[in-house]
Amino acid sequence: MTSESSSAPVESTHVTAVTDGVAQVFTWEADARIEVRDLGGEVVIEANAAGLRTLAGHLLVLAGDGVPDGSHLHLEDSNGLEDGSVGLVLERCDDE
Repeated sequence: MTSESSSAPVESTHVTAVTDGVAQVFTWEADARIEVRDLGGEVVIEANAAGLRTLAGHLLVLAGDGVPDGSHLHLEDSNGLEDGSVGLVLERCDDE
């Protein structure tokens, strides 16, 4: 993870997604840095404090009451994650 360049938003950013008529608002904290690396047998998510709070917030949005099964958020290199990161999908699945 580099401290010089960040593809994460520099100001708090809100993105609204609507699934089955239910709006979900995802928020990125200012200066959030999140990097996802695939090490072959494991995935490493490395983030600063703002990035960890941002990820926690995304998960809480997806865990919210009334959020439909299958609701998800794609995070990618240059779209919420640091350059060079592998993609990450956060998805709600209520099937057992």
